[in-house]
Amino acid sequence: MLEVSNLQKNFGGLVAVKSLSFSVPDNSILGLIGVNGSGKTTVMNCINGIYRASAGSIRFHGREVTGRRPHEVASLGIGRTFQVPRLFRRLTLVENLLVPVIGTAARRRALEAQADALLADVDLYRLRDNYAEELSGGQQKLVELLRVMMFDPALILLDEPFAGVHPNLCRVFIDQILKLKERGKSFILVSHDMTSVYRLSNHILVLNQGERIAEGDAEAIQNNPAVIEAFLGR
Repeated sequence: MLEVSNLQKNFGGLVAVKSLSFSVPDNSILGLIGVNGSGKTTVMNCINGIYRASAGSIRFHGREVTGRRPHEVASLGIGRTFQVPRLFRRLTLVENLLVPVIGTAARRRALEAQADALLADVDLYRLRDNYAEELSGGQQKLVELLRVMMFDPALILLDEPFAGVHPNLCRVFIDQILKLKERGKSFILVSHDMTSVYRLSNHILVLNQGERIAEGDAEAIQNNPAVIEAFLGR
């Protein structure tokens, strides 16, 4: 589904991502882990167009997406959530969910019904008319995922979805990820919640100072000396 080849991102003299290559197959979850500052979010920002890559290629379903703007990348089928939720705080939950589909051919009533169904699935329908700023941080992250699902992307980039989220909401979030995967969706999951990464990921990629230091399944990553050193030191 996604092919990243020799991706590099420079900020002046700082090389944040160094000649990184990896792929994400259909219907899979790639765990992207590393210590703070290892380049994980920079990779996500390059994929969805927030940053323009300094070098390399990003192809989605065979189409080059390198250098495209975020809304163009989204229109091709790549959704994105953020470590700090980016909801419109003075819009209601339903209005937030409708934002990505403004201007589409679907009728407002049908779109609202779609939004209501998504909110009901995570027990937030009762808050449909509340402002987003009234929600907890975890609820805002969940609504951000629902907003992404309004345009039904094939690939979803999740940046620290479990950070600061109540355990009960984490379970709801994980259930949603598994449901979407059953429907054929793929994910790149950035998280420091290693238990969830090991549980959910089909394959794990470990970054350190912008470079890949390991990849494999959960067992291989847990026992990799380079990973242990990167996280815990010598």
